[in-house]
This record gives sequence, C-alpha cells and structure tokens, in this order.
Amino acid sequence: MNSTDLANPSTTLDTLIVGAGITGLSLAQALQQDRKRGRQSGQILLTESQERVGGRIVTQSQDGFLWEEGPNSCLPTPEFLKLAVDVGLKDELVLADRRLPRYVYLQGELIPVPMSPPAFFQTKLLSDWGKLRAIAGALGFVPPAIGATLSAQGDEETVAQFFGRHLGQEVLERLVQPFVSGVYAGDPNQLSASAAFGKVTKMADIGGGLAAGAILSLAKNGRAKKTVDPSLPKVQRGELASFRQGLEALPKAIAAQLGDVVKLGWHLIQIKPTEHQTYLAEFSTPQGPARIETRSMVLTTPSYVSADLLANLCPVASQGLAKIPYPAVACVVLGYPESAFKTSVSSGFGNLIPRGQGIRTLGTIWSSSLFPNRAPAGWRLLLNFIGGTTDLAIAQLSQEEIVQIVHRDLQKTLLKQDIPPKVLAVHLWKRAIPQYPLGHHQNLAQIHHSLQQRPGLFLCGNYTDGVAVGDCIRRGQECAADVVKYLDQG
Repeated sequence: MNSTDLANPSTTLDTLIVGAGITGLSLAQALQQDRKRGRQSGQILLTESQERVGGRIVTQSQDGFLWEEGPNSCLPTPEFLKLAVDVGLKDELVLADRRLPRYVYLQGELIPVPMSPPAFFQTKLLSDWGKLRAIAGALGFVPPAIGATLSAQGDEETVAQFFGRHLGQEVLERLVQPFVSGVYAGDPNQLSASAAFGKVTKMADIGGGLAAGAILSLAKNGRAKKTVDPSLPKVQRGELASFRQGLEALPKAIAAQLGDVVKLGWHLIQIKPTEHQTYLAEFSTPQGPARIETRSMVLTTPSYVSADLLANLCPVASQGLAKIPYPAVACVVLGYPESAFKTSVSSGFGNLIPRGQGIRTLGTIWSSSLFPNRAPAGWRLLLNFIGGTTDLAIAQLSQEEIVQIVHRDLQKTLLKQDIPPKVLAVHLWKRAIPQYPLGHHQNLAQIHHSLQQRPGLFLCGNYTDGVAVGDCIRRGQECAADVVKYLDQG
C-alpha cells in the first residue's frame, strides 16, 4: 500500500492501530502473528505521530553511559519473554540480580527493605509495635471498613485507608507510600486501593486477611499453573529484565519486524463513522493528507489524547477519559565518580524516600549496579525521579533548578562529597503516569459502556489496569484477541 493508495484508499483495512508505544506495537505484532497462522482478512496499519516508536520507553547513550528516561526495567513475564524471543532479542536479554537490596531512606539512614520473614523481624524500618501491628493485620485481625468517610466514597477505600487498616500506619508511611511514589508517582490518599492494588485487595477479600489470602491465591495459581515454554529464557522470581542496548531495543525490534505496517509522523486529526459500519480516519502525514478506511480501530494513545479524538464521535467516553489525571514527573540522569559516595551503589537496586524526610526526590535507581555496561569504569549512574501528584510544582521549574534540587537531595542520601554531577539528561514528562483515583473502575465502566455504540472501536492503554511494561504487553495481546473476535463476527 503506497502513499497514493493511502490518500485515496481503494481497499478497507482490517485494523488501524493508533499509537506505536509498547502497547500498540505488541498489539500489531500479535495481529501479524495471527495472520501468519492463516488469517487472510485485510491489512493492518500502525500509525505514530512522533518520528520514533516506543512511546515512554526512551533509551539514550553518551560518553560511555547508557540510560533510560522512562521505564528502567521490566518484570520478565511469559508474555514479555515470548515477545523478546519472537523479535530476535533472546540473546540480548539481561537480568538484574534478584538479591540486590532495595532501600528506604528514613531518618537520615538508608535501611534495606525486608525481603524475607527473618529480615522483617530484624528490620529497623519498623518499630516493635509496627511489626506486631502488621503481623496482626496480615493474620486477619483487621477493623471493618466502615464509617461516614467510607460511605461518602461509595464504600471504596484509598490505598492509604486500605493498608493503614490492614497493616498499620508505620507500614503505610514507610513502605507502601514510597512504593506508590516509585510506581505511580501518586498519592496514597487519592489512589483507589482496588484499582491500583487489585491483586492485594482481592487477597484480603478471599482470605479475610492478607496472609490467608496470599496462601489461597498461591494454591489456586499452583493448581492452574501453565506449562512452561522450554523455548523461553529461564528466569527466577524477583529478577528484572532489560536488554544490552536498553529497553528501547524491544520496540525497535518489533517495529523492524512489522516493517511497512508502521507509519511514523502520522498525526490523526479526526475519526468519522461511515454508513457501512467502518471508520474513516483522517491524518496529516509527511507526504500530505491521508484518509484511511478501516473495519476496526484501536486507540492506544494516552487517555487525554483519546479524549480529544472521541470528543464528537463518543462524547461520554471522551469526558471519562479526560478525567484521568497525569501528574508531571522529571527523570534526572546523573553520573558521579565512585569516590563521591558514602555508601556502595554497586550492590543495590536503589532507594525510595517517604514524604516528610526533608527530601524532595521520590527515589533513585542505581542503574549501573542493575545491568552491565551502563557507566564507564570508575563511574556510577543514577536515575532520579522527582515530581508526581504530591509535588505538582516541579513542572514549573527549569532543568537547572531541578538538577540542583536532586543533587542537594543526593548529598543527604548517598554522597559524601559535594562533587558536581555529570548531567546526562533532564527529561520532564509533563504528563507522566496515569493515576487510578477513587471511582476509577466506575469511570472505566462508563467509558466502555458508551463505546458499545461504536462497534469495532477499541481503547487499549495503561490508564486501565497496570502501568508497567509487562502490563502494556499483556493488554496489547489481549486486545488483539478481542479485535480478531470482532472481525470474525463481521
């Protein structure tokens, strides 16, 4: 299909996918694999408004440093591993040591996060009372979720309310809150527990307590255990994955395999329904205007972009999508000589920082200790994250001001000398990570209900049920199955 055909299409596409982040790429790859297994219906096209694929996955290199400016690593789920193998990256896979400790900076000290029952009893992160409270709650001695505040929230708990009720205030403030900052850059007082921690809340529901729920879940998963694919790389629980040339190797490899299916610099202007149950998409492209007719369409764009695209086509869905907040987060990439540190950053994953410690930075990933060849000899590479829901003002600062704040924070947490950093990047994501606030599930239900009036139109984004790379891959593959089912019914 050449540019002339696209400007005046004589055929109707099978599927048009908008957005070439990891979700859209995974979806397109799954559809392409499906066609290789014998499906002959139509064609697919994957469009991207930027001049690169990968979306939030951004890998850069300079002066012997290799770093990420979005996601830093990925859980090696079966879906992730199979995708990596299918696109020829099996030998490029690198795994971080699962034994690397995680730290929390508390009261002027880096304290390892307990990763085992013995470590829990010995940790200095919690007082003796805090440990007893957490144990009692995990065993099911939990106050009921009742009260006027909860009733006003539609009987839905925030992350803070759920974990505070189950495990106590110390666990909430010293473990859960830093984790929420690290994953969502969010506020536990605003996030919905069932939306952000669905698996954990389900454990509490089925077991009466988190410990019993975890045991029952493990037993259930054990009974339903899938056969391990021998062609996939062997991984251990707790390991994290990347590639020798960084995470961006994955979207680039998928795009290379898709070939001409991928169109870069294509900006979707509007979507119109046709009389014969298809959609007409109008683009501005490097070659000029293009009009594409398609039987099905998937928007993998951020919710605020999808909201604009659906404003006239599906107003109720558009309004719901526009409600989903995205706070700003800055990724500050700094290099320091090894001699600058008061603690070894060659044997750890990184550190998170609870609010209230006089530190503005949310957390730091010790990137050069996770994966090989991320920094030249004698240097260490730190990925620092700052901003989020609890610090919206970060978006108003200059890059120089953000670097100064992060460097001052590092002097308190990691550095023993005031050595100026080698500033490699300051990437301010003005709309970084979608938040799952109270009412998130109800909002999503209304969005999907309203889309039923537009058969063949699908939404697939990280604003639904998980923001990690592995979640995006899984979701893209699941959506591909839904698209195939829809097309088969046509």
